[in-house]
Amino acid sequence: MADAVVVGAGPNGLVAANVLADAGWDVEVLEAQPEPGGAVRSDRGVHPDFVSDRCSAFYPLGVASPAMRALELERHGLRWRRAPAVLAHPLPDGRCAVLEHDRDATAEALDGFGAGDGEAWLRLCRLWDDIGEDVLRALLSPFPPVRATVPLAVRARRAGGLRVLRSLLAPVRTFGEQEFAGPGGPLLLAGSALHTDMFPETTAGSVFGWLLAMVGQTYGWPVPEGGAGELTAALVRRLESRGGRVRCGVPVASVVVRGGRALGVRTASGEAVRAVKGVVADVSAPVLYGGLVDWADLPSTLRADLRRFEWDHATFKVDWALSGPIPWASPGARRAGTVHLSPGMDAMTRYSADLATGRVPAEPFALLGQMTTADPTRSPAGTESVWAYTHVPHRVKGDAGPDGITGRWDEHDRAAMATRLEDTVERLAPGFRALILDRRVTAPPDFQDHNASLPNGALNGGTALLHQQLVFRPVPGLGRAETPVAGLYLASASAHPGGGVHGACGANAARAALAHASPAGRLLTPTLHALTRFLAP
Repeated sequence: MADAVVVGAGPNGLVAANVLADAGWDVEVLEAQPEPGGAVRSDRGVHPDFVSDRCSAFYPLGVASPAMRALELERHGLRWRRAPAVLAHPLPDGRCAVLEHDRDATAEALDGFGAGDGEAWLRLCRLWDDIGEDVLRALLSPFPPVRATVPLAVRARRAGGLRVLRSLLAPVRTFGEQEFAGPGGPLLLAGSALHTDMFPETTAGSVFGWLLAMVGQTYGWPVPEGGAGELTAALVRRLESRGGRVRCGVPVASVVVRGGRALGVRTASGEAVRAVKGVVADVSAPVLYGGLVDWADLPSTLRADLRRFEWDHATFKVDWALSGPIPWASPGARRAGTVHLSPGMDAMTRYSADLATGRVPAEPFALLGQMTTADPTRSPAGTESVWAYTHVPHRVKGDAGPDGITGRWDEHDRAAMATRLEDTVERLAPGFRALILDRRVTAPPDFQDHNASLPNGALNGGTALLHQQLVFRPVPGLGRAETPVAGLYLASASAHPGGGVHGACGANAARAALAHASPAGRLLTPTLHALTRFLAP
């Protein structure tokens, strides 16, 4: 028995557990996998001398998010490391857009792409100075973000009001063409937007691209020293220091519901674990609704709504152990922790069109991480631990390239797609292949084997497009952590505000549980449920 049972020891589950433990609750976390972390784990599975991150690797939102900052994980052994440069986007002609740690250095380099582009970048930085932290706070707060909205509205009006809002809601291609003369600045923004599933022509892509780029300009895109798993280890140590418990290898089979209220969970082995005050679920919405919670305990409309739940794109990833640093033709790429690979904006649009039509992109946009460049502890001196991933359709209708990739992800598909990624790197870094000591291929079906919340490698817990954000996440309703079952809270990236290792989904769920357990919560619970039924009858 515990005050709260948290299902899933991913970052959101562990953040939720820490917030509840800070409030004096007795918390037990149950994790199906043999180790905690979810998508925030590392291993030596590629080469025994190399640390490789299984999924996520760089954590700009981890250092910028108020929820994560409040935990002060540095006091529990976490050490952040940063590459000499934040981000690079090399081009076939040898030029390279580089996001430096110093904004003036970024601006100076961008002037080489187009006259006045440095000043355009500094304008975006000043806009961040004016409203950036308020935007971040509003995006990561429970919806509606009442407390964060008022100061944001005041500062946004001073910064330009509706004109600024119009610009940030524009597709990133449009925004880039309006603000910059050359391709450097737009590529930094568009590549950052593609970290979600915001394509160059997607409405509101600019705000996501600007947000990630400015967080990088302000905080960098750091990595945990020793591997992604060290972030998880710090979260676990902090929780245990406050009396919380994490039990791994304990899959939860169901949430026990009586009279419309969650009373606890039942594990796959049949063990009943009582939750006196609440159950917090760090699992995807499709796993929770109709899975852990029977449809008989849920509103009939939810089943129809969930059939319209849309995942973000599937992922294909390769990890490499290299005998030396990648020999980029563009020197700027050698200093960056993260490198975006695409010949340009038009190529990003073709890649987006291939995904939209169910075809494996012929020329994939890839994100590449130079982990030893960011953290020298990841591999022996003079070597490099590297990964790259790209997106592919969940249901492959065809291959836009020449290899006949079918989407079965058999040995042929895996080898062909890995070669396609390696070709992408080789074109920009001749000699790359000669450095490969070992590699590991993670095809879409493999992601779910080590994290049930990542079907086919859908990294964001569901699409980040506007039709599934705010009051529409994960289904039409309040966009909050509360669920139709009293005492049950959704803490995964399927809940608002969505994907990214920022801990906000977990923190929001924990605060909702605390609020509903308070004396005022006796009024809050029925009021929210009534409002949900009104908004989504």
